[in-house]
Amino acid sequence: METSKFEIADYLENKEMIAEYLNTVLEEGSNADVINAIGHIAKAIGMTKIAEETGMSRPSLYKALSDGAKPQFETIMKVLKAIGGQIQVNPTSV
Repeated sequence: METSKFEIADYLENKEMIAEYLNTVLEEGSNADVINAIGHIAKAIGMTKIAEETGMSRPSLYKALSDGAKPQFETIMKVLKAIGGQIQVNPTSV
């Protein structure tokens, strides 16, 4: 029996699922997890589309969102905007 590698991008079918996934990673994950999640979302939407909307090349986008990458904040903001996301700060209880 053949098995295939699990790709979360295959299951991010709508904006609500994408938002839930990214919010969960933001709450529970590390910086690297957040970058990887943004990369999964970009793949789900389509790297070509995200590249066009950010003004970045596809290879640069893949590199910026790959394992171990440390993209600039400007890059993250461009990609978040292109995937339809935004950063929002809520007060936390201490």
